[in-house]
Amino acid sequence: MAGNDYYSILGVNRNATDKDIKAAFRRLARIHHPDVNPGNKSAEARFKEVNQAFEVLSDSEKRKKYDQYGENWQHGDQMAEAARQQAAAGREGFYRPQDGAGRSFQYDEGDLESIFGDLMGGRAGGFGRRTARPRRGQDLEYEVEVTLEEVFNGAIRNISLQSEVPCPTCRGTGRIQNLACSVCRGSGVTPEVKRLEVRIPAGVDNGSRVRIAGKGQSGGAGAPAGDLFLVISVKPHPQFKRQGDELLVDVGVPLTTAVLGGEIQVPTLKGTRLALRIPPETQNEQVFRLSGQGIPRLGGTTRGDFLVNVKVVLPKGLSAEERALFNKLKEIRPA
Repeated sequence: MAGNDYYSILGVNRNATDKDIKAAFRRLARIHHPDVNPGNKSAEARFKEVNQAFEVLSDSEKRKKYDQYGENWQHGDQMAEAARQQAAAGREGFYRPQDGAGRSFQYDEGDLESIFGDLMGGRAGGFGRRTARPRRGQDLEYEVEVTLEEVFNGAIRNISLQSEVPCPTCRGTGRIQNLACSVCRGSGVTPEVKRLEVRIPAGVDNGSRVRIAGKGQSGGAGAPAGDLFLVISVKPHPQFKRQGDELLVDVGVPLTTAVLGGEIQVPTLKGTRLALRIPPETQNEQVFRLSGQGIPRLGGTTRGDFLVNVKVVLPKGLSAEERALFNKLKEIRPA
């Protein structure tokens, strides 16, 4: 999970209370739990991320280390010990390998920062100055609500995203002539609003995460940017229902057509209508399956099926002649 921020994963800020964190975890767990999304690998991976973030942030000691050391919180004790040894030794550093043999060496300006850089994945260059490896930018998430029509056809959205970019004054170093940069206050980054045109593929579902490569936070000192993940929620449709990759619609059918058979008009998500011939003696709630005309399968080239559920409509406001005919039918065909 390197590069991901646990607070962002749970959708809470860094001042969130334990109650806020628990509530966010429960909400996301209900959405992404494997039992709710059988066979959905994306939801399974997302659930693991949420679970790992909650495991750390719900534990006060782990959270304290995470707030101090970020994604390298598990090395917090080592980093604190390195800092303690440096402070105790002054400019005379002391390194004790596993065999217990002591070796001393001199630190120059910035070596304490190099110790932290090594523990965070920096490249060791001997007992002199070490150069910390630039960090990849942080991944970002952006929630997008789509309609069922957009699920069916795919969509293009224009979004505005608050992000951070390397400070143009100090070029992302955070310092100018060994002093903290006055523009970014030593952080190395400045805020920026990104405006992006993003493509949402057909077939997405609640909880789907669409990856937009390289559109997350900028990396430090030339490191690659993180990714942007669009977290999808689908707005309920007043007429159509989704069942996995299948699309279901109820269609009212006159009693006479259901009894004698005939052609009915079926609405579609495209806004058109298609003709469907039903056989005589079609029953109420009988379902007709139109193969390959349902929801696109995400990442594939095929579609699910379109299910037409017949709702037989009984006549109202019968005329005297119609009532007489029904009475005659009742005589011929008693219940």
